[in-house]
Amino acid sequence: MNLPNNAALDDAELGAWLHLLHSVGRGAARRLLALFGGPQAVLDTTAAQRQAVVGATEAAALSAAPEGHAERLAATQAWRSAAPARRVMVLGDTDYPPWLLHIADPPLLLYLQGRAELLTATSLAIVGSRQPSAQGLDNARSFARTLSQQGWTIVSGLAAGIDGAAHEGALAGDASTVAVVGTGIDRIYPLSNRALAQRIAERGLIVSELALGTPPLAANFPQRNRLIAGLSRGTLVVEAALRSGSLITARLAAEAGREVMAVPGSVLAPQSRGCHALIRQGAVLVESPEQVLEELNGLSALADASPAPAPIEPLPEDAVLRALGHDPQSIDGLIDRCGWPAPALTAHLLRLELEGRVARLPGGLYQRRQTA
Repeated sequence: MNLPNNAALDDAELGAWLHLLHSVGRGAARRLLALFGGPQAVLDTTAAQRQAVVGATEAAALSAAPEGHAERLAATQAWRSAAPARRVMVLGDTDYPPWLLHIADPPLLLYLQGRAELLTATSLAIVGSRQPSAQGLDNARSFARTLSQQGWTIVSGLAAGIDGAAHEGALAGDASTVAVVGTGIDRIYPLSNRALAQRIAERGLIVSELALGTPPLAANFPQRNRLIAGLSRGTLVVEAALRSGSLITARLAAEAGREVMAVPGSVLAPQSRGCHALIRQGAVLVESPEQVLEELNGLSALADASPAPAPIEPLPEDAVLRALGHDPQSIDGLIDRCGWPAPALTAHLLRLELEGRVARLPGGLYQRRQTA
């Protein structure tokens, strides 16, 4: 994919992005961008050219602006110009967070309000129950405050309960906090966090990939959780029930090769059962911010000791494609077969997927396309 740098996205380019992303799904948009370049280049192609990449329905959908496009563009322009700390970031911007490139579905467009530089800060996600115990709230604030004071930006979801407490604690430290929301960035949910959201917008960063005005819909929150996990070096779960969004975030973090930690609690407390399940599955048990820092500093030392992988250019007979063979493979299996480090391998698989040479399957598996 060879996208232009749009750090100062002009109105025409913004319009092209909105046209593309509100006409087809993210997967189709990625394939089209990979082949044709920027969004305007995609729109300038014929329906027949697009149909060779995506289905006939999606190819035809791009022939005219989607319903409400003019109003959506005008609202986005007005929102962006209303405050200097508001921005629309797109895949291809030079300051696009590199950690997001290593997740299964990197966002193509992000709405930002606040300190955009926090997207590339050294970060830890802290998530947990919307109905926590008093001790859980104290733990979230204390852990977040200490970690922020030690230079770790705290990422969470601005939900009621543990998320809100983590943001509050992080704001007490120098590294601040990033709130990834599951609504349009102009919609605060829950309303009880309105004052907190204002503080984060002033001293931290609010992020959304959803269009302005998007209400709180249940289907959007798991998608939001992949960004919380993706922006962070690791995820700490303070309290969680057995069926909760926090466990989704932890699973996504593990699938992306990030550290997962959990705070244990009473065996009688339903808010602790999710954490205990994570610990049984291999999450690191932590009882204090200092133990979290030990884990995080170990990760930082490992990253500092490892040389950055050299850029990997596609080859006529790609080494990763050879390692894939024709059966589904996991990331770990591919690492064993081709010997590449996980970050370089994940980024390369994304490029192969965008080029239509590799398919991503459920369960974090990859398979070589028969046409590759």
